[in-house]
Order: sequence, then structure tokens, then C-alpha cells
Amino acid sequence: MGNSGLTVSRLGLGTMTWGRTTDEDAAREQLRTFVDAGGTLVDTAHGYSDGASEEIIGRLVEDEVDRDDLVICTKSGISRRSGHRVVDTSRHSLLSQLDTSLERLGTDHVDLWLVHTWSDEAPLTETLSALEWAVGTGRARYVGVSNFSGWQAARALSLLEQARVPLVANEVEYSLVNRSAEPDLLAASQALGFGLLPWSPLGRGVLTGKYRHGVPADSRAASRDFPRFTARYLDDRSTGIVEALAIAAKGLEVTPAEVALAWVRDRPGVVAPVVGARTTAQLRTSLASESLELPEELVAALDEVSA
Repeated sequence: MGNSGLTVSRLGLGTMTWGRTTDEDAAREQLRTFVDAGGTLVDTAHGYSDGASEEIIGRLVEDEVDRDDLVICTKSGISRRSGHRVVDTSRHSLLSQLDTSLERLGTDHVDLWLVHTWSDEAPLTETLSALEWAVGTGRARYVGVSNFSGWQAARALSLLEQARVPLVANEVEYSLVNRSAEPDLLAASQALGFGLLPWSPLGRGVLTGKYRHGVPADSRAASRDFPRFTARYLDDRSTGIVEALAIAAKGLEVTPAEVALAWVRDRPGVVAPVVGARTTAQLRTSLASESLELPEELVAALDEVSA
């Protein structure tokens, strides 16, 4: 994970839908499949499914896997109240949410704790004091941020350095259909030594090719829980990228999802794309990308079509 001593698998398991559209039995099967394939990084957040995601992980860690076999990452700073999204990165809110997360997860520490998003409402020094305290008390082994731009991450890192607490990660949206992390964030991660964890590396499902001929009834684009989650990428630009992926995948005899994941996995500064899956079969497809090495000319072609 960047320049730190934290080591994680090359793919992370995302759990945003656990407890909502993914029930506990399906989550159990996914976690078992992920760990059996050598996966270690499990990503969740205080606000995922109103806490149900963390609660499921807590029960599965107790019943299915050894706690020491996982690198558990959770995030604080976003919650829902009365159905509305609330951002609060104050010290009080962050530490309160961390304690709640630890209780749900059934552990005395998380391996990686992230501030879920940037906010202008709380001073950055106050937000970062919560990270410093979490490391100092052993509640978090490592800390980082999520959805921070290049300059925001650089500022946070420099302030934490004064307390001798390294910022090791920034979890951001990054895929062939969303390259907004380039160039400043990629350059910052390499220069300053923190790792990037891309969320939605499959472009919110679009890069699997499932929307090439319409919107499947069981997809997120048709879901009541995520009505606008995918819509932003159902446009002409994304269509061109997906068609290029389909051609590349056919030539390599793999799936478009595997090609898309291999592309983002190998970008400078990227540590582990975080993949979510509705089914275990989808997760196995994502895991298969680990053995795929893309030819340089194919990478260049995908860079061009997605620029």
C-alpha cells in the first residue's frame, strides 16, 4: 500500500450492497470464494446499507474466516439520516462512527481506516486529528482518505507527517469511463507514496458489457436502490469504450470485465481495484483478471478510446 509496510491482495472485495441487494448467504459465498482465491482486502464503510454491511462482515469473520487472514478497511464521514445523505467529518462524528464500526465488525481494530470524503464544513486539521488518535489508540493500524483530489490528499499527507502518522491510501473512483483521477492524483500518489484504491473499476457495471443491448431487469441501472448510480455512464462515449473492450476481450478470449480490471489494475500508483459483485459468478470473473496481462498495444488503444 504505497510506501507503507501494509500488504494487500491485488483486488479488493467491495461490500457496498451487502445487507441490501446482497443477502448474508450470498455474502458468505462471495467472501469464501474471495479468500480461497488469495484475496485479503475487504472494503466497507460505516454508511453502507445503514450498517448492515459491517454487521455481516462481523458475523462472517466470526464464523467463516480467520480475522488475521483479512485486511479490513472501513470508512467514516458519510451516513444517512431520515433517508438523506449526511457528510460530517468532524472529530466527534468520525470517532463516534469508528467506535460503532468496530462494534459491528466484532474487532478491536481495523487494518485501514479512511475519511470517506472531503468536506469544507470541518477544518482539515480537526478531521486528521481523528486519524492520528485512532492510530495512537490502536483502533486503526493504518489510515488514509477517500474521494480526495490530488492537492487535498497532498495537504492531508503533509499535515499527518507532522504527527508521524503516514497517509497510506486514497480510495477514488477510477475506470476506463472515469479517468478524472488523472493526471494530478496519479502523480501525487507516486511522488508522495500513498496507494490508490479504485472504486467502481468496472464503471458502475457498464464496462462488463451488460448494457450493450439495453438495461437488464436485475441490473443496478434498473434498481430502486441505485436509480442514478449507473445512468451517468450510459452515453455515446461509454458505448465506444465498451465496444472497444468487447473487441479486445474477444481477441484475448476473456471477458470485457477482465480486460477493464487489468487496465486499471496496472495504472501507475494503483494498489488494488475494489470490485463489488451481485453474484459469486460475477466475482469469479473479476478474480480471473489477476492472471491477465494486457499487450502494450492494446493498453495504448484503450488509453486512446477512453481519453
